[in-house]
Amino acid sequence: MKKHQQLKERRLADALAELQRHADQGNPLEADAYRLAFWDPEFLLRRETRGIRFQLELLKPDIDQQDAGIENTVVVFGSARFPAPEDAAKALEAARASGDAKALAAAERGVRNAVYYDQARQFAQLVVKYSETKDPSECLYVATGGGPGIMEAANRGAHELGAANIGLNIALPHEQSANPYITPSLSFKFHYFALRKMHFMMRAKALVAFPGGFGTLDELFEVITLVQTGKAKPVPIVLFGSNYWKRLVNFDMLIEAGTISPEDLELFTYVDSPEAAWDYIKEFYDL
Repeated sequence: MKKHQQLKERRLADALAELQRHADQGNPLEADAYRLAFWDPEFLLRRETRGIRFQLELLKPDIDQQDAGIENTVVVFGSARFPAPEDAAKALEAARASGDAKALAAAERGVRNAVYYDQARQFAQLVVKYSETKDPSECLYVATGGGPGIMEAANRGAHELGAANIGLNIALPHEQSANPYITPSLSFKFHYFALRKMHFMMRAKALVAFPGGFGTLDELFEVITLVQTGKAKPVPIVLFGSNYWKRLVNFDMLIEAGTISPEDLELFTYVDSPEAAWDYIKEFYDL
């Protein structure tokens, strides 16, 4: 079996070497019927090969995480627009100096939102500290959408304690880049939102949703729906910032309208501190 695998790898290496020679000779890498199908970008980007691209986006992060021994994650969602406290303080100082009323209002809002950044960072560190003494199969790894704001905060919290952490980034028209605190070998980039959201759930043992916008709502309600309909196993779903979430979504109205059942409110909980979020997860699993 090992020799067979080596033979397959050798064939792939030969194929890539042939392609490199083609390029070194100054030949353009244009669509060509004679080119190897898996090394023909024009072919792979056709509408008809979309299913293959789905498979690749599913497989690549899955295999890499398997190789790293990652089985369990705690996923942190939240706004990409919330600044770090130190950045918020600098912006406030600059706004005060400018005398611009609109800039000052935005900077003051940034300072308020920065509190959530700091809390996400603290929460990630609670997860890391739990895992420090555990066997690899029992470790919980912090995973985020890989971008700035709350995502950066959670990755940063894990990074500051020397823990491996995961980023599942998405290619957007404005080119969202991965934050600098993600473990490089675990920093993944997706084209398809659907595949990215699948990876959020594949290893998730808990999901913590900090205040956020459309993206956060999309991710949160997909998870709630999967658990509600039995398509995914029950996991702790934590809404961080009770005032924000209760103002944003009137779940009681959904019960009054008969569109959800009263017991559906038991699918998630509200918390207002990193410790409360972690305590809820620990209680759920009796850790």
